[in-house]
Amino acid sequence: MVAEPVSAGMNEGALAEVERIFDQQIARGDHPGAALSVYRRGHLVLNLVGGYADPATGGPVTPETMFVLFSSTKPLASLALLQQIDRGRASLDAPVATYWPGFAPHGKERVTLRHVLTHQGGFPTTPESLSWKQWRDWDAVVRAMENITPEFPPGTVSAYHALNHGWVCAELVRQIDGRDFPTYLREEICGPLGMSDTFVGLPAAEEEHVAVLVPMEDVEEAGRKTVETFNRPEVHQAVVPAGCGIATARDMARFYAALAGGGELDGVRVIGRELLTTALAVQVDGDEDRTLGSPVRRGLGFNLGGLPGPNRMGRSSTSHTFGHGGAGTSICWGDTDLELGFAFLPNGFRGPNTIVQRCEELSDAVRAAVRPD
Repeated sequence: MVAEPVSAGMNEGALAEVERIFDQQIARGDHPGAALSVYRRGHLVLNLVGGYADPATGGPVTPETMFVLFSSTKPLASLALLQQIDRGRASLDAPVATYWPGFAPHGKERVTLRHVLTHQGGFPTTPESLSWKQWRDWDAVVRAMENITPEFPPGTVSAYHALNHGWVCAELVRQIDGRDFPTYLREEICGPLGMSDTFVGLPAAEEEHVAVLVPMEDVEEAGRKTVETFNRPEVHQAVVPAGCGIATARDMARFYAALAGGGELDGVRVIGRELLTTALAVQVDGDEDRTLGSPVRRGLGFNLGGLPGPNRMGRSSTSHTFGHGGAGTSICWGDTDLELGFAFLPNGFRGPNTIVQRCEELSDAVRAAVRPD
């Protein structure tokens, strides 16, 4: 149920402008379809859907349509690991090998949980042995992570771990807690927060609800192959906690609403306020990321806003804006100052020169709709 905007401190006319931009993007062909949801102070204030979930069949996007999250999945894995620290089961600056002894070989004995959460572990490259055909074999994934040799000394450089981040977070959770990642996610994060349409490891019966990814006109061959891979049901059903999440926009906005509200939503607390404050504080500030080739600002498991220049979280974002984007597609973020949770999930996969613009204009429009206290 969408709340009355004014009661949640939002400007109704400005939210109408958000809807206009959302509809305009679909009309001008930025993507075939999309969903956008916004929470303010724990209340759903906007829940937009439009366009086609499957252009080939004409199937429309509905509020129940789920989208491939790509790297917007990462904060789910990060929060699961942060919960282990919050519950006293692990220490942020302890080596990964303290909890997962098999991870230590080849110079990884000094990689800490903090390094993993800030992409400073030094092992950013996905092993060649882990093509999408191996992603459903968790034992193979674990062996591959154990056999990696770091490219950089741990803690010395920022280098985005595109897929390795999630696998290491998830296996750490399994080693510490005992549950596999899909079970843990369902029982400790998604279930308590009422995120019933979020999965890492999609049940086959849910496949019909997933929007089809479409490569847009500016996507080169490598991006088209990525789209082909991530449209596969076998990939949707794989446990890839850094890239294969599947969710609705409403669920992801709800996730960020909980964190923007201090770790609690509707009486359910998923992380203590003290550790959350640490996680959302600047850990890496303006460093050139060796993988991405651009400056980054990071907390523990989250990108932070406020860097100059184009930003999917909006040019008006600040260091109190936190979130993550997905390759070619989405942006999901929260803002502790504004008590906002935001998720924009399109199914059009775009190139780097156009993806930021469509996310940025919606993010800034939502932030502009907040009524001053």
